[in-house]
Amino acid sequence: MGYYIFVEQDVKLYVEDLNPSGDKTIVFLHGWPGSHDLFEYQFDQLSKKGYRCVGIDQRGFGKSDRPMHGYDYNSLSDDVYCVMQELKLKNVTLAGHSTGGAIAVRYMSRHEGYGVSKLALISAAAPSLIKRPYFPYGQPREVVLDIINSTYNDRPKMLQNFSNLFFFQNVSAALKDWFFYLGIQAAGWSTAEIAKTWLGEEELFYDLGKIHVPTIILHGIHDKVCFFALGEAQHKAIKNSILVPFENSGHAVFYEERDRFNKLLSEFIEEGC
Repeated sequence: MGYYIFVEQDVKLYVEDLNPSGDKTIVFLHGWPGSHDLFEYQFDQLSKKGYRCVGIDQRGFGKSDRPMHGYDYNSLSDDVYCVMQELKLKNVTLAGHSTGGAIAVRYMSRHEGYGVSKLALISAAAPSLIKRPYFPYGQPREVVLDIINSTYNDRPKMLQNFSNLFFFQNVSAALKDWFFYLGIQAAGWSTAEIAKTWLGEEELFYDLGKIHVPTIILHGIHDKVCFFALGEAQHKAIKNSILVPFENSGHAVFYEERDRFNKLLSEFIEEGC
């Protein structure tokens, strides 16, 4: 079941809501530059176990509207808040991947974890995707600047190159084509604006300390996008957290080790930390 929910007067988001009668709800926030469809293998399996799976296409991506504005973490977390309120979601597990993980962290801080009882950070881009003088574990600024430049000049090639960073395991050409298709659905300007957000003043050191719900951190040790050190920093900053390394995954832990991922997420929801 799909919905369109207005988060501003002229901006509506697409929300996929599978098994709305499920006993427990997982709200999925996708990473750049995809859509909620990145979690296809979670929707396939976890819904059969009785979970309600809600996937939000962020503004600018997937089936959602593509405005010129609103790609900072505050606005994106406000969008999540609107969806949570509109669907009257409570006691959910909020699961965010990559930039979606960063948005989840900002949501927990800015909206005091409204409606969220547990948090899953999946290869999350927190506390900072890029290196900073006080945080040497992120990407060099030059890498992100190249992504932005390539987005404006040859976005298809940029997306193809990014897929080589996304996966650690050898995956089929068809799967890479599918990943490329999800990225090409987005607008060029929204793709670039999110990347610009990584370069700006957006950082989540303070926000991590505002998380007080049980948190599981699922991170591939071979991640070439959000290095494993980011997961370690998250674990250190969030008191009630557990860090689970994925030894055979890169940035796509939810696909590359999907059976283990689904099992761990389900166990976490049922048992907590």
